[in-house]
Amino acid sequence: MSANLGDIGNNLLDWYDGAARRLPWRVAPNDRRNGTAPDPYRVWLSEIMLQQTTVATVKSYFEKFTDRWPTVHDLAAASEDDVLKAWAGLGYYSRARNLKKCADMVVRDHGGQFPADVAALRALPGIGDYTSAAIAAIAFDIPASVVDGNVERVFSRLHAVETPLPRAKEEIKSLVAAALPEARPGDFAQACMDLGATICTPKRPSCLHCPVRSFCAAQKDHDPQTFPVKPAKKEKPVRLGAAYVVVSEAGAVLLEKRGSTGLLANMAQVPTTDWNARKDGATDLSGAPATKAQWQACGEINHVFTHFALRLTVWKTMAATGCIEPRTSQWWSGEDQLRDEALPTVMKKVIACALPAIRF
Repeated sequence: MSANLGDIGNNLLDWYDGAARRLPWRVAPNDRRNGTAPDPYRVWLSEIMLQQTTVATVKSYFEKFTDRWPTVHDLAAASEDDVLKAWAGLGYYSRARNLKKCADMVVRDHGGQFPADVAALRALPGIGDYTSAAIAAIAFDIPASVVDGNVERVFSRLHAVETPLPRAKEEIKSLVAAALPEARPGDFAQACMDLGATICTPKRPSCLHCPVRSFCAAQKDHDPQTFPVKPAKKEKPVRLGAAYVVVSEAGAVLLEKRGSTGLLANMAQVPTTDWNARKDGATDLSGAPATKAQWQACGEINHVFTHFALRLTVWKTMAATGCIEPRTSQWWSGEDQLRDEALPTVMKKVIACALPAIRF
């Protein structure tokens, strides 16, 4: 088994040298061998963005962020509101808030340098076991076992791991550690990720093109698509609520800032009823900001969060001058400003439902 595990690492590196994906945050293997070191800031930023988000989606956000804030010092000097606005649409907004906290801490406590140590990285805001290992390996070539969803799939198939996730995580991590080559641990981590993303895919994997096919127990004796073994999915509860789109005579939309804690904290939204993951909100006009206005029902939008699905009834009204005076936490945002607001995807859906001409 140990010889095979070593061969797996070598085969993956040989394949990666010719097949590595070109990504804006990555140093190509040949450039790395010629002395170009990865920028830990770019590695960290990409890994935070890639949590629960696809590479295709992250690319444009990453380039926008690094154009605006090319170093961790630049990001630390930014306001949280600006970071949230730039993050809008990526989802899982606690990542953006922790991104800012982490940049602040790296500048304040580490002189603007990310620590080349797994434990020290793990102590930074928003960095967990996986992300600390990924930054350590990719940015600093520290031999850490990097196990994301792609790597779980690759190694669960290579060894036909019958233990269901998430219980199998430690077993898979041990298998990755055993295959980890002494040289180039960062490239090995990225090779495993690339293999899972391009060949060892969740459905219809391209086994004939796999560089470690000869070692794969699932390919020999099973259907690779049955791995990793996962428990049956629990059906998500559906929560209900209402959202109110108020449009001024000038075409501006009334927005407000959500609270500083909880779901979508500090993000912008149109006024809504009091829904959350555990309870429904009213779906009628009882929570409308201007009960005497002429409201129009625009339909419903659906949005899926991690732990629940949300169905919002969308209402719209045209507000005459003086009909509504924005509260302290509210403001009018014109059509040309809406795209720059810190609006989560669910709120973009709401506004688009009420105002189809607006494109985000």
